Amino acid sequence: MNSVVIAGLVSWVITLLIIRFNHLHTDLTSDCLAGVQKFHAHPTPRVGGVALYCGVVAVALYLVWRKLDVGWSMLVLLLAAVPAFAGGLVEDLTKRVSVLWRLGLTMVSAVLGYLLLGAELNRLDVPFVDQWVDLALSWWPVSLLLTMVAIGGVANAVNIIDGFHGLAGVFCVMIFGALGYVAFLLGDTLLWTTCAALIGALLGFLVWNYPRGLIFLGDGGAYFLGFMAGELSVLLVMRHPEVSPWFPMLLMIYPVFETLFSIYRKKFLRGMSPGEPDGVHLHMLVYKRLVRWAVGSAEAVDRNNRNALTSPYLWVLSSMAIFPAMLFWRSTPILFGFVLLFAVSYVWLYRRIVLFKVPRQLVLRKKKTDERASDQGDQEL
Repeated sequence: MNSVVIAGLVSWVITLLIIRFNHLHTDLTSDCLAGVQKFHAHPTPRVGGVALYCGVVAVALYLVWRKLDVGWSMLVLLLAAVPAFAGGLVEDLTKRVSVLWRLGLTMVSAVLGYLLLGAELNRLDVPFVDQWVDLALSWWPVSLLLTMVAIGGVANAVNIIDGFHGLAGVFCVMIFGALGYVAFLLGDTLLWTTCAALIGALLGFLVWNYPRGLIFLGDGGAYFLGFMAGELSVLLVMRHPEVSPWFPMLLMIYPVFETLFSIYRKKFLRGMSPGEPDGVHLHMLVYKRLVRWAVGSAEAVDRNNRNALTSPYLWVLSSMAIFPAMLFWRSTPILFGFVLLFAVSYVWLYRRIVLFKVPRQLVLRKKKTDERASDQGDQEL
């Protein structure tokens, strides 16, 4: 509880200060409004990751002050996270760091995690080929390479879904809650304490982020959270043989499958570079075609409310994977089945939205008296 409170208070105060003095740094830290993935109404600071990182550091320093060894281990973990966090933060400030550079720096963090904490993927429990996969992973270069790709991929996936108020933040609260729950059951103090600190820092940030959107995670925050989720997952599976590797896979399936599906959609269906942004991610389609509230309105408050009303759809979708993962964290066959079920459900839902065939009960509308406003909304879609 101390970890949650300390991280939450530090994150809350730093976030408040960033917002309060935004006029002093708006040219450096504010997000622009142009682009196919921009859905907010005003320039907004995108350095919320600073508050998150500081909140978790505060907990680690408190534990060191209490002369607890877990505090030093947390500081080592946070040291490993520096390249991933720094790469995203520099992008937030300069808007000039490419996806490949950010991905590469996150992989550097994974290497630091390997060197400092011994974090590596040493088993995957892949059905039918498990014996050969584990044999390959027994060779450290293969294990390290796969660890780098997995952690970098998770971090990039979290950044991809960070598109609406509270979407990535609440998703990560659920992720760290699930990881912390299993770590607590297994008595892994480092992992559940770190998860508690991350949850506290996120809650302090979300006070200002949802629903009003006064500050964003930014790439720094998204890559930091993604790295921590990936690193803690690797450590949990590595340190506890009873935990199935498919437990964290099912936890992360929403952003991971969103990323894989986006690569397929862009490369093979649209003939464009997978790294080029577009406006047809699932969360964007939910915003455009399900949250019809105030479509066509030019009022900033209406656009902000529509933005905030989008995230709960995706929270529900991701929870349909997270809760089964928490129930069956030991059972690889059941977890693997739920991964397949989620993938099929995602494609089905995406196709239904594209074809305008979702149930009417899922479409959130606002009554309009102005016929022209309705026509304008249809043109937007």
